[in-house]
Amino acid sequence: MAVYGYARVSSVGQSLEIQQEALARAGCSVIRSEKVSGTSRQGREELERLLEFVTEGDILVVTRIDRLARSMRDLQDIFHELKSRGACLRATEQSIDTSSPEGKAFADILGVFSEFETALRKERQMEGIAKAKAEGRYLGRKATARAKSEQVLNMRQEGIGPTAIARQLGISRASVYRIIGKK
Repeated sequence: MAVYGYARVSSVGQSLEIQQEALARAGCSVIRSEKVSGTSRQGREELERLLEFVTEGDILVVTRIDRLARSMRDLQDIFHELKSRGACLRATEQSIDTSSPEGKAFADILGVFSEFETALRKERQMEGIAKAKAEGRYLGRKATARAKSEQVLNMRQEGIGPTAIARQLGISRASVYRIIGKK
């Protein structure tokens, strides 16, 4: 039986340290961490890696259920995947242990509230954006790459490669190629 930990934060500016420490205290022998946003499992490579190698009797530990999934569908899929492998899920900050019927029920309830909270937050965000647009205050992100078009073209003429240009100017390689292609 192995105890695996999974830590996730939504943005690059957030720290994984608190979750990692809690998972270590919970006895996790392996802790996988990632900084990935979104409401689905897409792009969560560390989670997928963990789910691939859990086996009979293993335990997957998270600090809170919302670190694992933000939608009921994903949460249920993860529960079923763990169950089919003979593994269970525990949360350090919530009374969740899917090895018991009570723990599974509680996890389901929390999952519903997590999904509801995400939907409300998205709705409020869209309302705020719509209001700001109507008032002429929402202009979107500034076009950083386009503002550097002249620099990109000059650097390219000097023989500097697209990857180096992108790094030096703090823009994506795709932007560099787009600018070079328009000249």
